[in-house]
Amino acid sequence: MQRILVIDDEAIFREATTFALQRKGFETLEAADGVEGAEIARRALPDLIICDVNMERMDGYALLEQL
Repeated sequence: MQRILVIDDEAIFREATTFALQRKGFETLEAADGVEGAEIARRALPDLIICDVNMERMDGYALLEQL
């Protein structure tokens, strides 16, 4: 099963995206910001990351550089 990490600081968007992906049969992981997302990505090694660009603490561009 393919694993997708969804990173978004807006809970409603993150949850809606996660719900839609789960309905299509994907395993999903969630993170509320880039810092948390980086930690989860390193630990879980997802097949795909869907990430918001504008977030507090660490934006999507900084996350991309870190990963």
